[in-house]
Amino acid sequence: MYKIQDLSKIYTMGHVDVKALDGVSFTVPDGDMLAVMGRSGSGKSTLLKQIGMLDQPTSGHIFFEDEEVTRVPERERARLRLQYVGYVFQEYALLGELTAHQNVYLPGMMLGNNKDYKKHAEELLALVGLGARISHYPKELSGGEQQRVAIARALINNPRLVLADEPCANLDTLSGQRVMQTLVKLNEELKVTVVFVSHDPSDSAYARRRIVLSDGKISEETNLK
Repeated sequence: MYKIQDLSKIYTMGHVDVKALDGVSFTVPDGDMLAVMGRSGSGKSTLLKQIGMLDQPTSGHIFFEDEEVTRVPERERARLRLQYVGYVFQEYALLGELTAHQNVYLPGMMLGNNKDYKKHAEELLALVGLGARISHYPKELSGGEQQRVAIARALINNPRLVLADEPCANLDTLSGQRVMQTLVKLNEELKVTVVFVSHDPSDSAYARRRIVLSDGKISEETNLK
């Protein structure tokens, strides 16, 4: 479970302070499927970085499994990210010289046991519907297929939490639907907690709960299912 308490983030741009987050508080229970919605510049991606321990807030607290992780040393943050958090980026972030299989198992090698991770990567690619594309390179895959490879990669270390930052922003409608359906499948079948950011209101149909940000503050919090 994640608990966000009175979180604020201020960026200094020249002589101007910009408040990207302003006193945000909410809880992400285990097994949740949470949509973070809002217009561009509302603070969605900034919030996701805080939850994923990729950045530190200006003030406030982040608790993971009742342990405060807000300002632990970077080495410990890196360990927590590697073991417990999977991140799906908007731009896929695949290595072009590696096959789909290699892109998926590469992060697993950082924890050792290379053989087991290769097998696990095959299973994950099959899970996201790409078992027949295992030896293809990113340039040989559509945008939606590349994003599903990225989702499989995010699962290689069996994370408790998957964070997806605008996972459909660069995709056509059908590919975006397939990506969102894949995230729902992981949430329902593997019980992975999923938090995704989107500016498209229709994407909230895939979520159990929705938080809407406006000017760095929560303007709406709704149970959907």
